[in-house]
Amino acid sequence: MLNQFEIFDSHFHIIDYQFPIVANNGYLPDEFTSSDYLERMKHYDLCGGAIVSGSFQMFDQSYLVDALKKLGPSFVGVTQLPATVSDDDIIQLDHAGVRAVRFNLKRGGSADVSHLSSMAQRVYELVGWHVELYVDSKALPDLYETLITLPSVSIDHLGLSQSGLGLLIKLAEKGVRVKATGFGRVDFDVKRALRDLYSANPTSLMFGTDLPSTRAPAPYSDDDFLLVIDALGAGGAEEVFSRNACEFYREK
Repeated sequence: MLNQFEIFDSHFHIIDYQFPIVANNGYLPDEFTSSDYLERMKHYDLCGGAIVSGSFQMFDQSYLVDALKKLGPSFVGVTQLPATVSDDDIIQLDHAGVRAVRFNLKRGGSADVSHLSSMAQRVYELVGWHVELYVDSKALPDLYETLITLPSVSIDHLGLSQSGLGLLIKLAEKGVRVKATGFGRVDFDVKRALRDLYSANPTSLMFGTDLPSTRAPAPYSDDDFLLVIDALGAGGAEEVFSRNACEFYREK
């Protein structure tokens, strides 16, 4: 059943202690290398994915470049960059396979939200990247007008909170991408949220495992994969498992 659909894993982390790791609020994750990831996903029909930088990696790029080399050209990177980063450094990361810059508004370790609009415009014009936000949807009212002006943006983990889900659905209607990830992090009915978001915009949702589910109250389970099929049916699941993310991460 797990290999019934091709998967582009739109959100997972590689944690390799050969490279710098910084405690975030006293938290240090367990190691989860590229080999560990491939072993965990061996029963899936994996066609690629997006390696996402975590708060505990801050602005380190060495682990990401290494992981992209090990996992191969079907994988892309989502990094965190300071606002002071040079154009040359962004271009070099683009050549290495990076395709987005992340703003971790929930945990920190990234550039400040005050740089969101300028950075989004800059990386899109320079290399065609989008921005990704780890943000509790409770904060979306203050960000809504900014987000709808950005050239290309996604929001992690279904926005996390029931209280902001309605506004997240409005953003999906306007073309914002939403990651169907971190089901064990949210406080609402995932199946219903998937259906509502898919109805608002069938191209918005992008499935990801969120492996190794650092700090999640409930880590990723194969049942999460099956829940998407149950919620959206075979046709919708095919779009959410691979097609939407492939178009988003590989269009340039």
